[in-house]
Amino acid sequence: MGQIGRRGLLAAAAGALSVLAVTGDAAAVPERRRRASKPEMRGMWLASVANRDWPSKAGLTADQQKAELLAHLDTAVRRRLNAVMFQVRPTADAMWPSPYEPWSQYLTGVQGRHPGWDPLGTAVEEAHRRDLELHAWFNPYRVANHTDPSRLVASHPARLNPEWVLPYGGKLYYNPGLPEVRRFVQDAMLDAVQRYDIDAVHWDDYFYPYPVAGQVFDDDEAYARYGTGFPDKAAWRRDNTDRLVSEMADRIKAVKKTGKKAGGKVRFGISPFGVWRNASTDPLGSPTRAGVQTYDDLHADTRKWVKEGWIDYIVPQLYWNIGFEAADYAKLVPWWSETVRGTGVHLYAGEALYKAGDPAQPAAWQDPAELSRHLTLAADHPEVRGHVFFSAKEVAADRIGAMDRVVADHYPARVRPPH
Repeated sequence: MGQIGRRGLLAAAAGALSVLAVTGDAAAVPERRRRASKPEMRGMWLASVANRDWPSKAGLTADQQKAELLAHLDTAVRRRLNAVMFQVRPTADAMWPSPYEPWSQYLTGVQGRHPGWDPLGTAVEEAHRRDLELHAWFNPYRVANHTDPSRLVASHPARLNPEWVLPYGGKLYYNPGLPEVRRFVQDAMLDAVQRYDIDAVHWDDYFYPYPVAGQVFDDDEAYARYGTGFPDKAAWRRDNTDRLVSEMADRIKAVKKTGKKAGGKVRFGISPFGVWRNASTDPLGSPTRAGVQTYDDLHADTRKWVKEGWIDYIVPQLYWNIGFEAADYAKLVPWWSETVRGTGVHLYAGEALYKAGDPAQPAAWQDPAELSRHLTLAADHPEVRGHVFFSAKEVAADRIGAMDRVVADHYPARVRPPH
């Protein structure tokens, strides 16, 4: 964000405080002054996979797609947010003219078909125009939400290199155990880093796929070739994921930026599933009884990445209510705060706005104040430097007013993100 943008946000904050003073809410002024001036992450995820948030459906015209994108950015501004995590590589494809991978099918309905504009380029320009950071969100290994390679465009790297691909759980994935795969997916993502003034590279929680009962991720051949020296396949898989993360961190740092971000740093952030390991599995783990543990099930040692300083920020998906027995938000926030303490890695809490008002969710999620209580609780932990909300569709629609409540209680004015 440029200096003009920062001044604009600070001016807005000062204006909001003046209004509070005039309206007589004197007791609220000191607390709101602290919140209005302190940098914090206020982000939202903007998901393109399966047309979840954007575009609302495949096959819209370029003008319609752009109008919807700008509306989401405007909603972020209206909600006093300061960052958008924009999904630009949902399934080994691209929301920009990539020389590595085809145009995403979620744009036109046909994989590889040019949409008539550059969504990532436009998103970066228009986000910065609105004093929003643009974090380019990539999914490293997911190839398709089906298992039929013939449905991919003929030029797709997964069809040109079928030995890279494994079916599992009704989907196709690149095999993380192959060094050439890790290099390729890094190359594909770094193309966007080199070409656009993005503020950060952002990954979600998908590394090795979530376990599917009765199915086997058949990487025996790769393990036989590359697994020598590891005590078991799980340790080898974790090393593969560690290599993906550490190598990508080094390569992002090596990118020489030009233009507006000349000399500036492109940050690297990851948003994992919220439980590293349960304490019953590992004494270093959290006081949870989660059915999934990233270390064991996704072969992602998220705690190690923080301790090694490979990433700049982490956004654990703390998608449970306060008091939820198996994974209590009120117990996970202190655990993650302790994990990042002294590392220099920023901690942002991933918030399940999508659950608010969903009748399928527990009673706590029917209360519009649940999410606001999350931010109140997190404020007692200085390591928590902000929150990111899933996702853009709910930030706009706000089914039961949970986001309205968050903004009213915690976001009196816009602020800049922490750097």
